[in-house]
Amino acid sequence: MTAEERRKCILEKLKSSEKAISASALATGFNVSRQIIVGDIALLRAQGNDINSTPRGYVIEKTADNGLIKTIICKHDLSLTEKELNACVDFGCKVINVIVEHPIYGQLTGDLMLSSRYDVKQFIEKVNADKVHSLSELTNNFHIHTLKCPTEEAFNKLCTELDSLGILVNE
Repeated sequence: MTAEERRKCILEKLKSSEKAISASALATGFNVSRQIIVGDIALLRAQGNDINSTPRGYVIEKTADNGLIKTIICKHDLSLTEKELNACVDFGCKVINVIVEHPIYGQLTGDLMLSSRYDVKQFIEKVNADKVHSLSELTNNFHIHTLKCPTEEAFNKLCTELDSLGILVNE
């Protein structure tokens, strides 16, 4: 299989998958190194393919997924991250990303693509295992989430819940 054929197969796998696929899993499937897959993904992105990196691997967002795109501004330390994210998914909202406005680097965005408590649990376990710092620590714990919510009512209920937890920043 040529490199071009492999990239075409990777793209098809990502388009047909309902879940994120890790670089390691792709590497095993194509009998190449993880670094080769990372390079393939970079080339596929350069060709205009909308491939997102998440904590669980690569994903292509399905356009048929209806919902309202909303943003919320939050402030909390790492200890409330799991409560915040679980509240979002409990109201049926998908946490697409986290954004911080850094005074030097400008907008920094991290793709999350969390849509269930299972996703949140995996994310929190990875944060704890890798002992990483959150992006919001760069901005005194202020951060923005882009959400895909099923309805305006679900979004409003989520905002009420986050407000009661002292997480939501009212604009």
